[in-house]
Amino acid sequence: MISVEPFIYVLIFVAVLVLVQGAYLVIFGKSISMNGKVNRRLEMLDKGGTREQVLDQLRKEMTQHMQSQSIPIYSLLATKAQKANIAFSPMQIVMLMVIVSAVAFVLLTLFTEVAATIRALVGVLMGVGGVYVWISSKARKRVNLISEQLPDAVELMVRSLRVGHAFSNAINIVAREVADPLGTEMGIVSDEVAYGRDMGETLKAMAERLDNQDLRFLAVAVTIQQSSGGNLAEILDGLAKVIRARFRLFRRVNAITAEAKWSGNLLSAFPFVALIGINLVQPNYFDGVMESPLFIPACFVVAGFLVLNLIVMRALVDIKV
Repeated sequence: MISVEPFIYVLIFVAVLVLVQGAYLVIFGKSISMNGKVNRRLEMLDKGGTREQVLDQLRKEMTQHMQSQSIPIYSLLATKAQKANIAFSPMQIVMLMVIVSAVAFVLLTLFTEVAATIRALVGVLMGVGGVYVWISSKARKRVNLISEQLPDAVELMVRSLRVGHAFSNAINIVAREVADPLGTEMGIVSDEVAYGRDMGETLKAMAERLDNQDLRFLAVAVTIQQSSGGNLAEILDGLAKVIRARFRLFRRVNAITAEAKWSGNLLSAFPFVALIGINLVQPNYFDGVMESPLFIPACFVVAGFLVLNLIVMRALVDIKV
């Protein structure tokens, strides 16, 4: 008889991810998405919020995660939550973990027959792991999208400077014309500068918050130009070319290392795929060895080798550019 429990676990984990994303969209609506034609800051202003109120709300969302690293478990994903700019507060994310863990436990109770302790442990792992995977995915997507938008944004600044606009106005134009996520980030920079913060300091803070090397280059270029002068339009034009060249190089490196990355993933996933396949074909296959005192230690040894394989493969393909 073919066991369907492995499929049930996968379906429940997928249901957890869908539940998290659905709750996020229901609470914050489509304005929180990263592919809107109008960036979120402009939508908030259009809905009647003042410039100061919108800035306060967006700054709170930007900084709340790193300020809450002392919360147990949450410290594991605070940096990723900051990069993803998750609008949920840290306590809301922790509560979300608790809720989806409870939902996973209920679903495991309904569709599986494992012991209650195992269901509780797997439910917690699914709840915490599901939220972690969801936040990591959004962080990766957002950071990559900012990297893609940045060359066009810098070129827009260059064109604005060449027709006579001040750099602060050029930033404001980018904030109006560029979609999220970079549009809202530049809007925050524009608002902070309007309220008296130094432009170079504001850009540097944004670069550090997003951990983006190209934004650091932009912040350094603006800071140097402020202190020593020079043609900022020409400096940024050269920077835009450098960013595009770096972006092409990153894409080429990713293409070259893709085979090695997928090989590492396949080698790490193969034991689990084989385990599921054997369990489906012959559910009692491991009954004879599970009673052995060496079974559990052997499982830990295999898990250790799998983790070591991931670390070694990641080191081999982690090419510094």
